[in-house]
Amino acid sequence: MPYKFTFDLTKISNNFFIEVAKIVDRKRLHKRVGQSFRGLVKKFRLDEITGLSISDAVSLVEDFVDIQVKNMINREYFLKAKKRALFLPHCSRKYMDSRCKAKFDPKVPAYFCQHCSEDCLIHQATLLGEERGYDVYVLPGGSCVSKILENGGYEAVVGVACGEEIKLADEILKKLNLPGQAVPLIKNGCAYTKFDISTLKNIL
Repeated sequence: MPYKFTFDLTKISNNFFIEVAKIVDRKRLHKRVGQSFRGLVKKFRLDEITGLSISDAVSLVEDFVDIQVKNMINREYFLKAKKRALFLPHCSRKYMDSRCKAKFDPKVPAYFCQHCSEDCLIHQATLLGEERGYDVYVLPGGSCVSKILENGGYEAVVGVACGEEIKLADEILKKLNLPGQAVPLIKNGCAYTKFDISTLKNIL
């Protein structure tokens, strides 16, 4: 389920969320930081920068920090895994029409990047994954995750998605007892969404 609001965090350093997550995890504050997040949003003027309401900005910060904490918790198990999959969102493609040459396989179901545009985020992310031995899937939606994981024999997963989709995927990974690493979108929507390619590179 996507957020009920759109956001663009491209002006905010991803290190902000990583550092907050480290502090939260270190001080075991994870269940007690609702008011602290509200204070952070106001202190760093995230609502003004993003144009979101205070409550929506707080919701985003909570989700981003939660993702970073879970990444840290699962990191050791993830690094031990050998066969890994990388899931990318089709909405981050440069083109959402026939100019995109990605091939869709309904049996999987997923798109497979054909590297038609060098400045496309999906092209860049696919190359990073393939160079590191990942099977890369460009997904039309989160509902495809279960089918791919049940048939692929994977030991770990990296997923790029919005926070809400990451939460749903996290439940699937728990049921399958698979460690995951997540990269949240920094700009959401139905098309031309964005994620930080350097963050993905570090995760991979």
